[in-house]
Amino acid sequence: MFTTKQLGRWLRWPASARPRAVPTAINSLIILLWLWLYSPLFAYLAIIFSREDFRTNQLVLVGVLILIALQIRAGQFRLHFTAPPHFYRPAVALAMGGSGLFLLAERFLNINTLSASLFALASYGLLGLWLEPSRWRPGLPAALLLAGALPFGDHLQTFVGYPMRIVTAGLIRDGLAAVGVTSVGIDTILVFENGVSQVDLPCSGVKSLWTGMLFLLAATWLERRALNWRWPLVALGLAGLLFVTNLARVAILITVGEVAGWRLAAQMLHVPLGVLGFVAACAGGLFLLRWAVPSLPANPESGPTLRRPGWLAPAVALSIAALALLYTPRPPTDFGQSDSGWTFPAKLAVTPLPLNADELDWFTRDGADAADRYRFEWRGISGSMILVTSRTWRAHHRPERCFEVYGLSLEESRPFLAAAGFPLRLVSLGDGQAHSVYSAGYWYQSASRTTDDYATRIWADLSPQRERWVLVSILFDNVRDPADPALQTLVAVLHQAVAHHLSGG
Repeated sequence: MFTTKQLGRWLRWPASARPRAVPTAINSLIILLWLWLYSPLFAYLAIIFSREDFRTNQLVLVGVLILIALQIRAGQFRLHFTAPPHFYRPAVALAMGGSGLFLLAERFLNINTLSASLFALASYGLLGLWLEPSRWRPGLPAALLLAGALPFGDHLQTFVGYPMRIVTAGLIRDGLAAVGVTSVGIDTILVFENGVSQVDLPCSGVKSLWTGMLFLLAATWLERRALNWRWPLVALGLAGLLFVTNLARVAILITVGEVAGWRLAAQMLHVPLGVLGFVAACAGGLFLLRWAVPSLPANPESGPTLRRPGWLAPAVALSIAALALLYTPRPPTDFGQSDSGWTFPAKLAVTPLPLNADELDWFTRDGADAADRYRFEWRGISGSMILVTSRTWRAHHRPERCFEVYGLSLEESRPFLAAAGFPLRLVSLGDGQAHSVYSAGYWYQSASRTTDDYATRIWADLSPQRERWVLVSILFDNVRDPADPALQTLVAVLHQAVAHHLSGG
C-alpha cells in the first residue's frame, strides 16, 4: 500500500506522468470494495450455478460467457485498467444507481433474482469507468444477457404463466366450438396440455418468452443494433409471435390427442412443434429487429477524450465503501423445527412426523419461522400435512413442485371455494399413466386473508408491515371427492386451527 502523502502527490501528477502501478492498485481496491458490497449475493449465485434444477440457466450462462469471450477476442472490449478511471456520466449513474437500488431491494423486497440482476447491470456500469464509451454502449445487451441468465422462469410462471394458459385454453375452446367441437372445455385443455408437455422445455409455454427475449438481446448485440425506442416495440412483436406459435402448438396437440384420440401421436408431436414454433417466432423477431432498429457504426468514432480527474478514483472507492457499510438485509427470522403453538381439535388425531436434515436445511435456508409435519386421521380420511410458518414468501412454494419431485405426475390443479373468503387449490396426482392415485390440497393463510394463489402471497410480502403466513399443504392417502362433507369439515377445522394459531391463541 502507499501512504497518504504519496496518494496526495499522485493526485497532483498529470495522468500521463503517474506510475502505472499506482492507478492499478487503486483500481484493484475499487474492485475489492465492489465485491465486498455485493458479497451477500455470492451464496445465492453459487446455488443457481451449481444445482441441477437450474441446469437451463447454467447452459444459458455458459453460452453468454462464450459470446462475451469471442467478442473480447475480436477486440470489442478494451479495458484500460492500468489507467485511472475516466468520468463517463451514464456509466457512473448505472453503477451507483444500480447499487443504491440493490440496497433497497435487499432491505425491503428480499428477491434474490432482482438483487442479482442489479449486480450484473451495476457491474457493467462500473466497467464503463475503464471502457471507451464507443465500446461500452454497444455492449449493454451483454450485461442484460448476463442478468437474463438468472432464473426468471419461475417468476414469469407465477405472474404470467397461469393467466397465459387460461387465455390460450379459452381461445382454443372457442375455436373448436366454432367448428362444431363443443365437448372440449378449458379444464380439459389445461389438463391434457400439462399431461403431454414437458414443463421445463424452454420453447413451450411461458418459458419461451424468457428464452425468446434472451435470443433478441443476443441478436441485438451481435448485429450491433441500437437500444432505442423502437427496440421495445420489436420485443413486444416477438412476444406476440411466441404467443401465437404456442397457441398453434397447443391447438394442434388438443386436436390430435383429445379430439381425434391419438394421444401417443400428440406426445410425439409436442417437442418438434415446440421447437419449430420457437424457431419460426425467433426468425420473425430477427426480421423485425433488422427492419425496425438501425445498426450502430461498424467502426465507431472514439469521440472526445474523457477527463480522468484525480478525485474520481478516491470518490468511487469511498462511495462503494459507504454503500457497503449501509447494507442492511431484511431482518432474518428465527427457525424452529417444531412450533409448539399448534393446537388441534381432539377429534383430529395427529402424530408428528419430524423433518429430516435435508428438509430442515431447505426451510432454514429460505427463511421459515417454523415447519411442522403431521400424520392425521379424521372421520375415515387419512394422510399427511405440512404447515410452514414464515414472514417471507421465499420460504413458501407451490406444493405441486414437491409432489412432482417425489415422482407423482400433476393431473389437475384447480381452485375450490371451501367457504366465503376461503379459497384453496385442489390437486389430483397420478402415476404418469393418466391414473389418479392421490388427492392433495393447499392454501396460504395469514391473520387477515386466505388465498390459493402464489402470486398473491408474493405481493402481500411487499408490504412494509409483514404478516406471518402459513402454507398448509395436505396429501391424502387416496383419491378424495371435494364434495365429501367429511373432507370439507376437515379443511374448515384446519383453517380455524391456523387462524387460532396466527392470532396468538
